[in-house]
Amino acid sequence: MRSESQNIEFKVTWRDEYVKWICGFANAYGGTIFIGKDDTGNVNDLRDAKKLMEEIPNKVRDTLGILVDVNLIQTDHGKFIEIHVEQYPYPVNYKGQYHYRSGSTKQELKGGGT
Repeated sequence: MRSESQNIEFKVTWRDEYVKWICGFANAYGGTIFIGKDDTGNVNDLRDAKKLMEEIPNKVRDTLGILVDVNLIQTDHGKFIEIHVEQYPYPVNYKGQYHYRSGSTKQELKGGGT
């Protein structure tokens, strides 16, 4: 089993706020988000996988202006989705916010203000 790291994030179900994690990967070194796996990497059968396969790529494109690879993986334990995010050569923002993946956390980058 793999564990969460700089380039790997596990989520049991999809929430639209995870577009921020995708933004963080794009602004760091890229990475993969697995939807339908718990924090230890065990598969929790993803029931709405077909619907998510259509929604996630469109949501990412419309919100972040980038493209990601979204793959459905079927195992003996059920199915999960793998979202592979490339590192982008320019800053990617989520509704005007900039996020960055650091270790196994997502950080919002904020200016110092004067």
